[in-house]
Amino acid sequence: MYLLPDAQKHIGATKCVTGKVLRVKQGNNGVHFFDFCEDYRVCPFTVVVFPGDLKRIGDIRRLQGTKIEIDGEVKGYEGRAEIILRRVSQLRGDAGRIPPLPKEYDVEPKGRYSAGKFSYPKAAKRSPHKAQSPPIKTEDPSDPWSPTE
Repeated sequence: MYLLPDAQKHIGATKCVTGKVLRVKQGNNGVHFFDFCEDYRVCPFTVVVFPGDLKRIGDIRRLQGTKIEIDGEVKGYEGRAEIILRRVSQLRGDAGRIPPLPKEYDVEPKGRYSAGKFSYPKAAKRSPHKAQSPPIKTEDPSDPWSPTE
């Protein structure tokens, strides 16, 4: 078992890391991060949970403020160590007994469109009509049938 500052030394190995989760934060595309330091940018270690793994793991938001022990391969990413949490069995002790995700919890990023919102289709754009010049009279003076004044 290793504490957070020592995790950097064990990149590439499968280890157990211990630390207190200060925040569980959702990033881009539904990816969740466990912050173990006040400023995540200088923290030597993080835990990453991808959206596809959330249903297998459970409500990870309940881990905020608790001390956890996590098993897994310590990987290096952007200058710090991380473990990717893919299964609830990676968590030891009470952290491994988190409840399932609530049914109303949506891991998808919020978009601009809603399936329950109706709107009328927009009118097609019409091409502007070109201005036409006035018609040109084409009278033939040698034509006996042409009207004369």
